[in-house]
Amino acid sequence: MKTIKTIQAIRTLLAVTVAALAATAAQADIKVGVVLSLTGPGSSLGIPMNNQLKLFAKTIAGENVQLFILDDATDPGKGAANTRRLVTEDKVDIILGSTITPVAAAMSVITAEAGTVQLALSPVILPPGKDKWLFRMPQSSAVMAFPMVEHMRKQGVKTLGFLGYADAYGEQWLQDLTPLLTKAGIKIVATERFARTDSSVAPQALKLTTANPDAVLVVATGTGAAMPHVAMVDRNYKGKIYQTHAAVTQDLMRVGGKAVEGAFVVSGPTVLAEQLPDTHPSKAVAVDFVQKYEKAYGPNSRNPFAGQIYDVQVVLEKAVPMALKKAKPGTPEFRAALRDSIETMGRTILSWGVMNWTPTDHWGYTSETGVMLKIVDGKFKVEQ
Repeated sequence: MKTIKTIQAIRTLLAVTVAALAATAAQADIKVGVVLSLTGPGSSLGIPMNNQLKLFAKTIAGENVQLFILDDATDPGKGAANTRRLVTEDKVDIILGSTITPVAAAMSVITAEAGTVQLALSPVILPPGKDKWLFRMPQSSAVMAFPMVEHMRKQGVKTLGFLGYADAYGEQWLQDLTPLLTKAGIKIVATERFARTDSSVAPQALKLTTANPDAVLVVATGTGAAMPHVAMVDRNYKGKIYQTHAAVTQDLMRVGGKAVEGAFVVSGPTVLAEQLPDTHPSKAVAVDFVQKYEKAYGPNSRNPFAGQIYDVQVVLEKAVPMALKKAKPGTPEFRAALRDSIETMGRTILSWGVMNWTPTDHWGYTSETGVMLKIVDGKFKVEQ
């Protein structure tokens, strides 16, 4: 009798163990690797992104979400090393990062080798065919140039001066902008470049002022966008001055002061969500992001770069259920299914704009995305 009871107990124990193992297999965690610039020059972008990660979903499609967050110190070498660790040791299903373009580019070599999706948090440009596993969360310059050129056309701009970084960011803007300007009947009459480390652009500003175009476009990022703008105003340039979406920070007004008053700045919809016209497709999503972020971090704490992490969650909440139909997290098959799902999930409304990735377009944003802002009384205001 005791033997029978013992056998029954063993069978029960085995059944419970098998059920537990099955449940564990069915509930495999989705591992998300994150590489951010939390220190170094890129930390002003990485820190607000990390703030939003603290609000990230704990589960997606019934699966637990594990975050592995590493600091690249704004260094491509460290970013690559972090990525190697995430794919080999932590065996993550997807990688986010980095905030800085050179770091994201260094990471892309490893994510491609590992067959792991990388959602870049900077506008990294790769050679044709090299972005099979990489998708960009920021907007491309081509998408953001669209509303800017349309605004210039309505403002009666016929000639334009270009004052931009002498690197890939500046060159990409010039390349994407030129055909749109040609179509709008706007001619570039002067092109000047400067290095990110330059402390003055006086010679370039003088040449542009002499050319006297109807408008000047400054292509720079963060605080670096203020210096060339001020240089143009100091040389009594009276035309319109435009800035790219990389300049949409309070630092532009803090550093530029009264000199940047009246400037036109192209932006994604996140910055001034409440001011967006009701017809803008991203209004509801952008408002939801800023309300949740400011509830956690206080009034006026919103940051567009944190919005990218909010958008990552929107992407995963749509793509993960599709991928789970094909494979379980923690496997090469799941990583491949996740890539395929992101490519085919179709039109998706994000706080940063309207996304529609395809197998041939890993930038994805549509021309509905961009919004024109004007600096009025030291604040950004949506141009209606």
